[in-house]
Amino acid sequence: MDLRQGALLHQSPSCPQPISSVAAERVRRSTASRRLLCQASNQDPLLLRVARGEEAERTPVWLMRQAGRYMAAFREYSDRLPFRERSENAEIATELSLQPWRAFRPDGVIMFSDILTPLPAMGIEFDVVPKRGPIIPEPVRSMQQVRDLQPLEDPDASLPFIRQILGNLRQEVGNQSTVLGFVGAPWTLAAYAIQGQSDRHCQHAKGMMLKNPAVLHALLEHLADGIADYACHQAACGAQVVQLFDSWAHYLTPGQFAEFGLPYAAKVISKCRQRCPGTPLIYHAKGGTGKLHLMKQSGADVVGLDWGVDMALAREELGNSTCVQGNVDPMTLFASEECIHGAVQECLSKAGPSRHILNVGDGVMQGTPEASVGLFCDLARQTAKSRELVGAT
Repeated sequence: MDLRQGALLHQSPSCPQPISSVAAERVRRSTASRRLLCQASNQDPLLLRVARGEEAERTPVWLMRQAGRYMAAFREYSDRLPFRERSENAEIATELSLQPWRAFRPDGVIMFSDILTPLPAMGIEFDVVPKRGPIIPEPVRSMQQVRDLQPLEDPDASLPFIRQILGNLRQEVGNQSTVLGFVGAPWTLAAYAIQGQSDRHCQHAKGMMLKNPAVLHALLEHLADGIADYACHQAACGAQVVQLFDSWAHYLTPGQFAEFGLPYAAKVISKCRQRCPGTPLIYHAKGGTGKLHLMKQSGADVVGLDWGVDMALAREELGNSTCVQGNVDPMTLFASEECIHGAVQECLSKAGPSRHILNVGDGVMQGTPEASVGLFCDLARQTAKSRELVGAT
């Protein structure tokens, strides 16, 4: 109702006074905000809805590597058990996945695992050695070795713990949080398989790229098929969102990324779209600075941003219709509460109130104070109150 209409109303003690259009809009917004908050309790979990591009009552939050050695409860397992014994034992992996959920109540509970987990099922063995990281004893460096690899035909037989872990997590958290699965991107897994271990220059993988690209393309093709199968298997086992980690994308120039990184990540995403269309996919490429114009072509539902990207510039490049994730510098969590508040608020402000999942721009680091992770999650939850206030003004 506008002011002119209000002036024509008969005024009497028994009649309510007319309200201005501004006041009416305040009531409408406040009512809509309350309705949104009420509906949320009966809907799919928050992070899942935002990953699908829906409007929501607040910004969801989770942290990469939120199940990690910074937690004292986690170290009770990691100090005495080898990595694969933890990640491939469904009971232990479930417990480690749930530890940050119980402590901080993030909106995403990610399965405790590793991006290399499916490689043995494809014929590439690995181990995780303390203080050295993943080791692949027989690196893949020839076309014959690529031809000898196996397809990922029956993940329930070769990776039986995955169904158990994801099923356990869905049962434990219900609709209170979103259960996330994850896979490694083809380029990152290929680089690991070629290198045999972490290498600051990625010399063998980039050497193959420059000298024998046909072998690399064949390996990437094989891995893309297997990773797509693995991602869809996770969705069938209970993962509501799957993140694709391109952890070694920072080794690639934009041109190399356009040839050896993006097309194979996009192939995984495309196959998942066909086979598990209801599962949103997040594509997180480390070193995304200078590659955003390419990353937005991946077909992913959510673009993950590392901490080296300015969120405002990312929004400008990707547009407000793209859901983004990130991207607070994880080192910020070592700082004061005031500093954490400032960094989170800056990220939230630049990302905007919708289509944003708050996260760190890389994994939580060992030694991070647990209280800082709790504060990080609390700050995201406070966005619900600020939206209620905006709706009421």
